[in-house]
Amino acid sequence: MPVFSNIKAYIKGFYYSFPVQLFILHLRRYQLLLAFWFILASAIHGDFMSTFGADSLFLAPEYLGEVNGFSMAIVGVATGIFIMSWNITTFILHSNQFKFLATTSKPFLKYCINNAIIPLLFLIFYLSKSIYYDTHNELLPARRIIVLVTGFLSGLSFAFVISFLYFFRTEKSMMRTMEPVFRDPKTFAAQFGIGGKHFHERGMLHIDWFFNTRMKLKKPRNVTHYSQEFIDTVFKRHHFTAVISIILAFLFLALIGMLMDKPFFIIPAAAAILLFFSVLIAGSGALTYWLKSWAFPILLLLGIGLNFLFEKEIIDPRNKAYGINYTNRSERPVYTRDSIMQLCTIEKMEADKKNMIRILERWKQRQREEKPLLYIINVSGGGTRSATFTLNVMQHMDSIMNGELLRKTFIINGASGGMLGAAYYRELFRLKQQGRPVNLQDQQYTDNISKDLLNALFSSFVTRDLFAPAQQFKAGNYNYIKDRGYAFEEQFNRNTGRILDYTLRDITEDEAAAKIPLMLFNSTITRDGRKMIISTQPVSFMMRNWPDSAAGITAEPDAIDFSAMFKKQDPYSLRLLSTLRINATFPYVLPNVWLPSSPIIDVMDAGMRDNFGQESSLRFLHVLENWITNNTGGVVFIQIRDRKDGEWDEGYDDPSITGMFTKPIMTLQHNWMKMQDYYHDEMIQYAHTGFGFPFKKITFSYAPLPKQKGAALNFHLTRNEKLDIRRALHSESNVTSFKKIIFFQSARVKAGSAEMHLEQR
Repeated sequence: MPVFSNIKAYIKGFYYSFPVQLFILHLRRYQLLLAFWFILASAIHGDFMSTFGADSLFLAPEYLGEVNGFSMAIVGVATGIFIMSWNITTFILHSNQFKFLATTSKPFLKYCINNAIIPLLFLIFYLSKSIYYDTHNELLPARRIIVLVTGFLSGLSFAFVISFLYFFRTEKSMMRTMEPVFRDPKTFAAQFGIGGKHFHERGMLHIDWFFNTRMKLKKPRNVTHYSQEFIDTVFKRHHFTAVISIILAFLFLALIGMLMDKPFFIIPAAAAILLFFSVLIAGSGALTYWLKSWAFPILLLLGIGLNFLFEKEIIDPRNKAYGINYTNRSERPVYTRDSIMQLCTIEKMEADKKNMIRILERWKQRQREEKPLLYIINVSGGGTRSATFTLNVMQHMDSIMNGELLRKTFIINGASGGMLGAAYYRELFRLKQQGRPVNLQDQQYTDNISKDLLNALFSSFVTRDLFAPAQQFKAGNYNYIKDRGYAFEEQFNRNTGRILDYTLRDITEDEAAAKIPLMLFNSTITRDGRKMIISTQPVSFMMRNWPDSAAGITAEPDAIDFSAMFKKQDPYSLRLLSTLRINATFPYVLPNVWLPSSPIIDVMDAGMRDNFGQESSLRFLHVLENWITNNTGGVVFIQIRDRKDGEWDEGYDDPSITGMFTKPIMTLQHNWMKMQDYYHDEMIQYAHTGFGFPFKKITFSYAPLPKQKGAALNFHLTRNEKLDIRRALHSESNVTSFKKIIFFQSARVKAGSAEMHLEQR
């Protein structure tokens, strides 16, 4: 029985220890704060947003293009800030539950020690996953892994040391101010109610043991003889110190935002996410401290007020297309059916078609055959993985075509990341045409396009969008606000050697002269799902199918010619970098771009409507069918996609009970690209049999090696993902497609032939 009694006493003492009671308190109250830990753990484990590579952002963080001890140290500092922010906030929220701490020295440090269960579990989990990831995914040697872990722990320790030095110093200052009161019993009694007034009640937590600063177990002091006023005064002073630290952290983030144009201040994406979570947690603590029960009503009123100012355009945080005019409000185009129909009348469509035929004639004059093959390149969305794969494929195709790829290509079309890679390669080709020393097969260009873009995005969101939204810059004749859209453009500009830093006007002449392929930059209008087509040439014939009243085809517009609609907003001053970003505006990661129409419309990623650019390319071929039939030997329709077709092994299935409720939404999200594939395959079949000219489609697709996870769909690639994309060029299906290109390159089309035999070897 004594043994049993000892075990029972031990269990009871363990259960009523301060660390265990705090852990239970977090589970019972303020579960919203635990959601941050859950999201982080899920992301690191690979459950949350795994297809977007969230785990790699934490497990292999990049800083200035390198994964090293310093990048891990920055993430360590951010992790320390997140842990301290969580400690500060919960200390403020829960202090009434453990009032005995007010009578001890260094109460906040003791609280952090006893509140360490969740942070310790997280750190052990994170480090174990990081070591496993670096060993099996990054294939790093043990020496480098030790450096990475050491860097993380150094950054974490640095954050803790700075935080506690701040609290120790302020606590000493607080004690110096209160010491005269403690030494004078009369003053103490008068100020804190000793003598039977306002006596303190027990806290709600029953605590038998707690760890002191020397990590030794101690029993809490009986504080029933202290007045409530004394306990409140001590805690309020510590709360004030904590809130001041939150304000200092906010100011620091605002300063970083002001300096973000320097790459040195662009921190890893994982660190930015941790800081963002820290801000949310700390903000809730600060509001609770100042506003108490009025926090929610005041926040509600603040939201209503901000919404009013936003609707009246007194404040305007919306992202803009850099280069065009937003100031001439009286001249904004009206976005209605009648006004849009005026942009694509039969007369305008005929005129724009004739202009395009003149460009086609110039293209033909640059070819060596009487009836050349007309190449069209369509690239898919897919973030940096698509940009990298697209550039790899174009380099390889160009090499086997002896540098003839872009000379034979008339138009490039597509979405998102693929257009980033295609535009970069086209510009390199243009510079070479101008006599610049450019080796189009240089591996450096692939390395450039695969560089990180996500760090700048998340860093800007946390430090600039939230805390320093008033910074401006000038593009052309107009001023704009720096936000994460600007950060994306500037980072992409740096990655590509600033060769794409020009306006649409600067490229108009070369495209009109057919010196380089024409590019159609699409985006999706969120108001009604129509396309917004940005081009240096008038393309009203792309706004709708050609009407035929005799056949009963009225052809409602399903696309908008950007330059025609915004002709009074200086459309050709739009930056090419902004054009590319508009085309690649992934939801939430990049801000939707609003355009100066009435009513205002905003646009987002082209992939929402047509992730492969195929729809626009086929309409282009349909409109120009007669000219193509009479002047070319046929069309080679090249598709470069960041995912394999079909994907039978990747069907959506959720056998859990929650799947009953989430399946209607998740089915649409998971199968969106597949549904586009089904539709596009049918369109290709009609094109193959319906066009009057020979038509052949060649597909290059990125598919990871067997048992490989594959590159993530975001703007960040790990070293292993870059290698996997490069290896995908040599997959069986892609090798077959390259052989077709070789065959077409070596084929000779007989003069006057009305048919070309596009046979597969």
